[in-house]
Amino acid sequence: MAAYLIGSLDITDPSGFAEYARQVPAVIAQYGGRYVVRAGAAQMMEGDGPLHRQVVLEFPDMAALRTWYASPEYAPLLALRQRTSSAQVIFVEGA
Repeated sequence: MAAYLIGSLDITDPSGFAEYARQVPAVIAQYGGRYVVRAGAAQMMEGDGPLHRQVVLEFPDMAALRTWYASPEYAPLLALRQRTSSAQVIFVEGA
């Protein structure tokens, strides 16, 4: 069953985050992941709160998603993302 990372990011250091955005797609693909949503225009339809940069990644299953997130290849990029943005990230199994 596919698994998804759903993230909402508030970028605090655009130049530093640009380096993360440049490097991370190859590591995502290395673990079988792909972008479903990457930034793009967003419109709040219900609720309140700020709209941030949205991302949805799809992986073959939850094990692949967890393995990628904890991988040695992603670790320095995760640290870079955490230095250059604040985020809410959830993992969700698909149907």
